[in-house]
Amino acid sequence: MLKTNQKIVPHLWYEKEAKQAAEFYASIFPDSKITDVTTIHDTPSGDSDIVSFELWGQKFMAISAGPLYKFNPSASFIVNFDPSREKDAEEKINEVWNKLSEGGTALMPFDKYPFSEKYGWIQDKYGLSWQLILTNPEGEERPTIMPSLMFVGNKCGNAEEAINFYLSVFENAKQGLIARYPEGMEPDKEGTIMFSDFMLENQWFTAMDSAHEHKFGFNEALSFMVYCDTQEEIDYYWEKLSAVPEAEQCGWLKDKYGVSWQVVPSEMDELLSKGTPEQLERVTKAFLTMKKFDLGELQRAYEGK
Repeated sequence: MLKTNQKIVPHLWYEKEAKQAAEFYASIFPDSKITDVTTIHDTPSGDSDIVSFELWGQKFMAISAGPLYKFNPSASFIVNFDPSREKDAEEKINEVWNKLSEGGTALMPFDKYPFSEKYGWIQDKYGLSWQLILTNPEGEERPTIMPSLMFVGNKCGNAEEAINFYLSVFENAKQGLIARYPEGMEPDKEGTIMFSDFMLENQWFTAMDSAHEHKFGFNEALSFMVYCDTQEEIDYYWEKLSAVPEAEQCGWLKDKYGVSWQVVPSEMDELLSKGTPEQLERVTKAFLTMKKFDLGELQRAYEGK
């Protein structure tokens, strides 16, 4: 697999259905495919499948690594069906909604809303949440799929601060739209973020606050992989983002808002998918002992030095 030119890649954690889920999504969205499946052995969760796939041109990674984390709606994906881009946008959104509904649960019914002719929020049969929206073609163009973060519970009210923090950490970053809650939308507080989008490393994200009572919050089921070309870059992101020492493990970290990131060498995919079984075993053994990745040590493990 070639080095990714998408610097930030969403990473999905499944108990054991990573490949099955990736195949399911690839069958639903246009311009989608599985690009690689690698099995790593003897991890703390046993054998784990690592799956690389693309949905509508957006790269994703997934892993089957045991029942530790479960998806919840604090992290979801907005899918824009834009009639100015897709001539059959309305047909497509209906079709995707129906397919994601199989075994899934609607969190907001598929209907007409003040902000869209057609919108719905669905949790699919694997627990992952999607917000499908028929986009206003007059609006500013946005990518088809955008990760979306909902700040709830004790993190509610932090969306704006978090966006500004991420904009300060990443390059090629900019603020997009900001819509604030007006007066009279209790329990949501006036002035907090009703919807906002922002770009990090040329990739769009969305964020919102929700003061309603939710029994969930951010966890490791959905994390963001940041691909780094050098050790300096790995060190930079690690230092800027990591805020929970006990969450540091195998390149994973958690920031001060509870969002999980993985700071990984750009070569990681290649080391895992191109190597011989022996090389794969050595690399796996090396990275399982690391918190922050040591690029030099991983390369030495790969080469057997």
